[in-house]
Amino acid sequence: MILSIDCGTQSTRAILFSLEGEIIDKEQILYEPYFSKNPGWAEQNPEIYWESLYKATNVLKKRSPEYFKKIKGVGVTTLRSTMVNVDKDGKALRPSMIWLDQRTANNVYKPNFALKTVFKTIGISETLQKMERKGHCNWIRQNEPEIWENTHKYLQVSGYLNHKLTGEFTDSVASQIGYIPFDYKKQKWANPKEIFEISSKLYPIEKNKLPKLINPGEKVGIVTKEASVLTGIPFGIPVIACGSDKGCETLGMGVTDTKMVSLSFGTTATVQTTTQKYIEPIQFFPAYPSVIPKSWNPEIEIFRGFWMISWFKNEFALKEVQEAAKKNIPVEEVLNKLLHDSPAGAMGLIVQPYWSPGLGEKNAKGAMIGFGDVHKKEHIYRAVIEGLAYGLLDGMHRLEKRGNLKFEKLAVSGGASQSDEICQIVADVFNMHLVRGKTYETSGLGAAIITAFGIDEFSSLNEAVNNMVNYADVFKPKAENTKIYKALYEEVYLKMYKNLEPLYKKIREITNYPEI
Repeated sequence: MILSIDCGTQSTRAILFSLEGEIIDKEQILYEPYFSKNPGWAEQNPEIYWESLYKATNVLKKRSPEYFKKIKGVGVTTLRSTMVNVDKDGKALRPSMIWLDQRTANNVYKPNFALKTVFKTIGISETLQKMERKGHCNWIRQNEPEIWENTHKYLQVSGYLNHKLTGEFTDSVASQIGYIPFDYKKQKWANPKEIFEISSKLYPIEKNKLPKLINPGEKVGIVTKEASVLTGIPFGIPVIACGSDKGCETLGMGVTDTKMVSLSFGTTATVQTTTQKYIEPIQFFPAYPSVIPKSWNPEIEIFRGFWMISWFKNEFALKEVQEAAKKNIPVEEVLNKLLHDSPAGAMGLIVQPYWSPGLGEKNAKGAMIGFGDVHKKEHIYRAVIEGLAYGLLDGMHRLEKRGNLKFEKLAVSGGASQSDEICQIVADVFNMHLVRGKTYETSGLGAAIITAFGIDEFSSLNEAVNNMVNYADVFKPKAENTKIYKALYEEVYLKMYKNLEPLYKKIREITNYPEI
C-alpha cells in the first residue's frame, strides 16, 4: 500500500493506492486558496498545508485501519512555485506567497557590459527584469529583511511537508520549479560563479538557506515519532522524493517518452512531454525536471487555462448554477449541455485564451472574435473550450518543432478532463486519439508510482508504470469536426495574435495593464 499526499492550491488529498494503481481510499481537506491583505497579494499560512495533511491521514486511518497498517511508503507532490521561509526548527516565519501572488520586487541585478550587450542583442533584457521582479525571495529580502535574516531554509511546499514528516531539510530535484537559483539543465542548485548562469544572479539566495536535493525515487527520510503521533502514519515508514503536481500528473498518465504528450486541464492548462535530453520549450525558458530521474518535462502553459470555465460560470451561467443547485449536481454537468447546443466551430466564434499573457506573448490579451446575432451563451462556452484546445494544440506544435518530435497520442488529466464533451472536442481539434486514465487523481498516482519504485516494489520505473497506469477511456477524433477545426486553426487562430499584437501593445501602453 502506498500513501500519496497531493497538496494543491485549494485542497490536500491523502490517497491510498494499491500496487495495481487502484485507489483504495482517499480523503480531501478543502481550504481557501489564499488570503489577501492588499490588492494583488495572495498568501497562505503554510501550517494549513500541514494541518490538512494530518487531518486527512487521520480520517483515512479511522475509516480504513486495515489498509492504513499496510502502508509501505509515503510520497508527497505539491503545487509549484510556492515557497516557505522556515527557522531551524522548521517553523514557518511568515505566510507563503503562493504562485498567484502578483506583487513585484525592485530590480537590483546589474549585468556587466558584456552580458548586458548579449541580453540586449538576443532581446531578453526586459524578460529578465520581469523575472527578477517576480521573485518572491527578492521581495522578502527588500521588504522584510529581518524575516530573511532569520530564515534557515527557503523551501518549496514539498520540502516543508517532507521536513514535517521526516525532520530532514531535503527535497526532490523534480519539485524545484519557480523563481529560485536552480540550474534546470544540470538539475542542481545554480553555481553563481558561472558567467552565463542567470538564475543565481536574479535570485541570489544564500546556498546555506537551500535544502539538500535528491533525485526522485530516493529516500528523503523516515516518518518520525512526532509526525507519526500527529498523522497516524506508522513510525519508520520511508518518505520518498517525488516531484511537482504537473510532473506527477505526466507520470501518472504514463507519459514516459516523446511518443505521448500530456495535457493538463487545470487552473493552468499545460501541454507537456517527457524527454531524455534537455529541450527548451520556448527559447531561453527552461524545461522542468521530470519525476523520471535524469529526464525533463518541456512544457507550454496557458496561465489562466481551464480557470476560464470558472470565469464563464461566474459571469454568464447564473441560470446553470441555480439549476445545478436544485438538482444537487456539479455545475459543470449542466454546462456540458451547452456544448451539445452549439456545433463544432461555434458558428464562427473564436477565442484566443490569453486572459493572462503567456511566456512568449508578453503583450497578449484575450480575444473573442466573429460575433453575430446568431450567437448565444452556448456558442460562447463552446468557443472558450475550443480556444483552449487551439492554444494547447499550438503549444504541442511548438514542442514538436523545438525538439524535432512527432507525438502519436494524447493523455489527459485535470479537473475538466472529467467531461466527456470537453475530451471529445480536444480529440477533434488535435485530430488525435486521446486517452483518459481510470483515476482522476493522476498527480497522486504519479507520486505513488515513483514511491513504489523507490521502496523497491518494482525492479524498474517502467515496470511500476506498466503495473499502475490504467486507461479507462479513448476518445477518437470525428472526421466531420476535424475538418472544420483544422481550417479555423490554421487560417484564423494562428493568425490572430500576429494581427492583434499591435493593438494589444497599444492597449498595454495606454492602460498599463498588464504592468509594463
